[in-house]
Amino acid sequence: MDTDQVRARVETVPDPELPMVTLADLGVIRSVREDADRVVEVVVTPTYLGCPALPVMEADLRTVLAECGHPDGRVTWALSPAWTTDWISERGREQLAAHGIVPPGDAGAPLPVRLGLGRPCPNCGSVATRPLGPFGSTGCQTILVCTACRESFPHMKAV
Repeated sequence: MDTDQVRARVETVPDPELPMVTLADLGVIRSVREDADRVVEVVVTPTYLGCPALPVMEADLRTVLAECGHPDGRVTWALSPAWTTDWISERGREQLAAHGIVPPGDAGAPLPVRLGLGRPCPNCGSVATRPLGPFGSTGCQTILVCTACRESFPHMKAV
C-alpha cells in the first residue's frame, strides 16, 4: 500500500482506553510518511507520558503497518509540541459524548469561576454538577456527579 492508503488505515485504529474514538480523532496521530530510506513512519504524540496505553498503541500501529505490507514500519513518539485536548476532532468529541463521557472544554480558556455550575450532565443536561473524585477509569478522566439526577459520569480533563 502507498502512504495515503496506510494513513487511511492507521487513522482507523481505536484508542485502547477509549475505543469509541480513534487515535486520529484524539489527535495523537501527527503524520504518516515515508522516510528517505523508504520506511513508512507513523509519528504519534502521546496524550501524556505516563499513559499506560502507550505500549498497546504502538503495538496496534505496528500491526496495522505490517498488515499494510510495511512490517519494518516505524512508530515514532513526538513529544513536542505536547498533546492538548484541543486536538480532539469534532467527531471524537461527539463519540465521547455519545458514550457518556463529557468532552473537555478549550484547554486555553481561563479557569472557570465556580458558582456551583459545572459540565453538563450527559444524563439530564443539568449543569448542577460537581467533582466526585479526581480520577476516573483512565488517568485522563475525572468523575463528576450531578446534584439534580444524582448520577455520576466521567469527564475528560482539558490539557
